[in-house]
Amino acid sequence: ARPRSRSTICREAYRCFSLSFSCVSTMAYTRGAVRRTAMFLRGSLARSLGSTRASRLAALRARGACARLSGAAPDGSGAGVRVGPIDTLLIANRGEIACRIARTARSMGIRTVAVYSEADRAAAHVQAADTAVCVGPPPSAESYLRGALLLDVARDTGAQAIHPGYGFLSENAPFAQSVYDAGLIFVGPPSSAIDAMGSKSASKHIMERAGVPVVPGYHGDDQSDDHLAAEAQRIGFPVLIKAVLGGGGKGMRIVHDANEFADALASARREATKSFNDDRVLVEKFVQNPRHIEVQVFCDTRGNAVYLFERDCSVQRRHQKVLEEAPAPNITAELRARLGETAVAAARAVGYVGAGTVEFIFDNDTQEFYFMEMNTRLQVEHPVTELVTGTNLVEWQLRVARGERLPQLQNDLSLHGHAVEARVYAENPARNFLPATGRLHMCQVPTGDGVRVDTGVREGDEVSIYYDPMISKLICWGPTRTMAIDRLTAALRNYHIAGVETNISFLHRAADHSDFRDARLDTNFIARNEKDLLHLQDTGANSSDVGAALAAAASLLHATREAAQVARELGDPHSPWSCDSTSHFRVGGQPEETTVSLFRGDEEKPIDVVLEQGGAGGAICARIGEHRIPLQSLAIDDDGRSVTAECNGRRYVSPLCIYSETSASHVNLWIDGQRHDFRLPLRDHGDGGDGAGSGAGVVVTPMPGKIVSVAVAKGVAVKKGDPLLILEAMKMEHTIRAPCDGVVADIADKVGLQVQDG
Repeated sequence: ARPRSRSTICREAYRCFSLSFSCVSTMAYTRGAVRRTAMFLRGSLARSLGSTRASRLAALRARGACARLSGAAPDGSGAGVRVGPIDTLLIANRGEIACRIARTARSMGIRTVAVYSEADRAAAHVQAADTAVCVGPPPSAESYLRGALLLDVARDTGAQAIHPGYGFLSENAPFAQSVYDAGLIFVGPPSSAIDAMGSKSASKHIMERAGVPVVPGYHGDDQSDDHLAAEAQRIGFPVLIKAVLGGGGKGMRIVHDANEFADALASARREATKSFNDDRVLVEKFVQNPRHIEVQVFCDTRGNAVYLFERDCSVQRRHQKVLEEAPAPNITAELRARLGETAVAAARAVGYVGAGTVEFIFDNDTQEFYFMEMNTRLQVEHPVTELVTGTNLVEWQLRVARGERLPQLQNDLSLHGHAVEARVYAENPARNFLPATGRLHMCQVPTGDGVRVDTGVREGDEVSIYYDPMISKLICWGPTRTMAIDRLTAALRNYHIAGVETNISFLHRAADHSDFRDARLDTNFIARNEKDLLHLQDTGANSSDVGAALAAAASLLHATREAAQVARELGDPHSPWSCDSTSHFRVGGQPEETTVSLFRGDEEKPIDVVLEQGGAGGAICARIGEHRIPLQSLAIDDDGRSVTAECNGRRYVSPLCIYSETSASHVNLWIDGQRHDFRLPLRDHGDGGDGAGSGAGVVVTPMPGKIVSVAVAKGVAVKKGDPLLILEAMKMEHTIRAPCDGVVADIADKVGLQVQDG
């Protein structure tokens, strides 16, 4: 009988293909015939797509079934999915995701193999695995990105499967294909799906043909500067330049007018080349009031596909996500189902297998959504989905890779509560989120009900210039969105890191902001609330002075304790330091007062704290200018990680970290969740400067990195804010600008040179 509508044709075809696929799973000898039939019928279906939403979704499902049967992507390119038993798994990644995979694999009885660079020899992910193999020097291109070497390691260690994690080679189609060709299991989608969806331009062509809405733009092959500039004019500014491959904000620039386009294009291409070895870009209309909503999808090799609901990732800086939550707030049940069905249909259209995320731009003004891209891997923010669905997505990945059916089908899945994730980075939000490097002298993570911390670093580890500066993911669950946010803000107050700058205080202000709490979300959230988020709120002179007083007193107590320890080790009973007492702030005599000069953060003006002794009960009074701060019952705990004191009727118990570097000792303590960072110079601090170590008229790099471009020449006049050079650090480009008007007198360093901060 002839069906009456196109949507019916598509639905009936999908049912037939799903049944055929199930048969093929158990009757391998029929695969060749079914593949040829599927390829023929897939082309017929493409010509019969209807215009209604039901027709499009049904047709997408049918085309996805055809793609899986034929082992091909929609463009007909070859692909393969290998499944089978896994008793040894090679984890081709590092950091927190490698630790995460290792934990789940161990719980499933799977032996794990870690790989590491020379810089990561003592890293947490190395310790988390059953065995580990060094794969080269610190740069990623010489270690973690050496696909052929990773295959050799897998063979040598007896691994049947390779899990790529995210980043590095996780979305590299040639690597996925090489794993398949080597007879190993790639824990991820077939290379054809990575190839189809990994290219932003190609994937949008696929979605356009499938009827999925996409943002207006140019996704073509002509990559000449003039043509791209002309397309930008045609689309209309503002536009977004995006690298065709990759993600994570790399190779992405917003351009507001034609005058900015050439420089933005050049910068995006350089960054795309370094991150993805491909400088192709696309140009799209920049939606000015958007939300970033993405859908977690999962497909197995048995024809099953589900969506595990959506996440809102609108709070971003430099196109990189900062806060993520699930489910997305203010999404109706009807819209949630439509998003999910569209995402599953998109995955089916490319014969997808495994975990993937379909990302949409949601226009707040029109309530319409547009396909943006598909990430063919596990996302950084997957824990929020796990917490609201009660699933373990890494376990799902490994089960699918073993050829098992999805643990749950669509009707089995439901939402429970709300989860919010904050990405803790080594960076300085006040300096345009400049990445930071250094040693983690203190790393105290929060605990409690509904609190989860995924991390790949430990106290004492180094945050280097070679890799992404993310320290951890802090995820909090609650039965309601309000409770989840409350738990997150409380956890951030109790997250203590010293040794590197972090965004913890910024995250707390963002999560506690009224716009976030009230779900007034869009990707301009940070820019719109910059004054509230990026500038420290005035906590009042009293709180600031108490912090300085405690820091000064704690530094002297710490020095006294260390001196006493040395005296005991030397066995000198006559040493004035042989008794560990607060009365020995100075050697000899009966000290009455001591002055400690502190510098707060990067400030160049010292704070002189005068500590007076001899009060009742051994009390100390700190004096800063005319402000007197009594400190009673002052003490440091045995391990030197907490200082306590009573001040004006309030008892303070502050986490404490004192450490020394080349030029200064540092005192970090926390009051009401706010970090107070002071330094005590070990040598003459010098004159002037701008906080980055530069003198008058001298511009220095604010962090280690490689100079990739110099925009000026000797003798050129510049205005304040003009770009001087571009520094590449931690896989991102950073523009160093002129701090004032002037003339370039000299340029000390050249393009390609690796420089240190300062």
